[in-house]
Amino acid sequence: MKSQPQPASQQRTPAHTASGPQATRLLPTHSAWRGYRLRRNLSFLLMALPGLLLLAVFAYLPMFGIVIAFKEYRAVDGIWGSAWAGLDNFRFLFGSQDAWRITHNTLLLNTLFILSNLVASLALALLLYELRSPWMTTFYQSALFFPFVISWVIVGYFAFAFLNTNNGLLNQILAQFGIGPTRWYAAPQYWQAILTLVSLWKSAGFGCVIYLAGMLAINPEYYEAARVDGASKWQQTWSITLPLLQPLIVINVLLAVGRIFYADFGLFYNVTRDSSQLYPTTDVIDTYVFRALRTTGDVGMAAAAGFYQAVVGFVLVILSNWLVRRVDAEKALF
Repeated sequence: MKSQPQPASQQRTPAHTASGPQATRLLPTHSAWRGYRLRRNLSFLLMALPGLLLLAVFAYLPMFGIVIAFKEYRAVDGIWGSAWAGLDNFRFLFGSQDAWRITHNTLLLNTLFILSNLVASLALALLLYELRSPWMTTFYQSALFFPFVISWVIVGYFAFAFLNTNNGLLNQILAQFGIGPTRWYAAPQYWQAILTLVSLWKSAGFGCVIYLAGMLAINPEYYEAARVDGASKWQQTWSITLPLLQPLIVINVLLAVGRIFYADFGLFYNVTRDSSQLYPTTDVIDTYVFRALRTTGDVGMAAAAGFYQAVVGFVLVILSNWLVRRVDAEKALF
């Protein structure tokens, strides 16, 4: 009598019949799986290696120098051989009559830089997004990005060519309207606006490229549906583009807030030409510490200022991210 074939669900396969050591050999071990993942991601790890090395050397390794902020540092004694100074370096920094001025200037100017750069970058990105010619888009992207790669030393010479009292371009233009020459490098009341414009000219192109990349990633079907519903360009921007760019905007703003106590030394030193007459509105923590380090050689005070900037920046990032998380947790940085 012939045996009836078993249903497919009841047929035994090698996987079902294997047991004991044989079944163990069929399953990949943890070390084998880890080796497979390493081989699979090796190219990505090699690509990330240069960035990780730079981060380790220039970001994490200098953290060991924090101890200098609490020492009366002497080069001959080294970091660990120098005597402890406690909080004396911080007292010297904050006990100065210029402490409020440099802190106020740093916060005010960096806030102006962040807000102006955000608005200008978004506006430029929206304008470039409306271009339909690929070569025109590429041309304007390159033209806007070019100032970002120019050294602050060269930018300082450009600014001097515009603002020079005797033959500067700006004074020559004002002379055409019957306005006398202005000694720009001796008029601190104008320099918060001047520095904001210079910073905007140099950095807006970089932000524009970032936001334009975010716009190009938006599904075009959203705009097609909005046009079918009769939405105008402004309504599409307000209801589609800006909401979908919010995560990118939040990340950029949070990262900028983390650096709000760090002034761009190249901007404040080269563009102002370190003019002492401009200190009331342009002197910031970084330039003040540089002058103190140059005149007194007090490395401990400079380290104390850096520690102060890092701690305040970290606290501001945590608070800003907490506020964003309270509003919308999905848009928070962490």
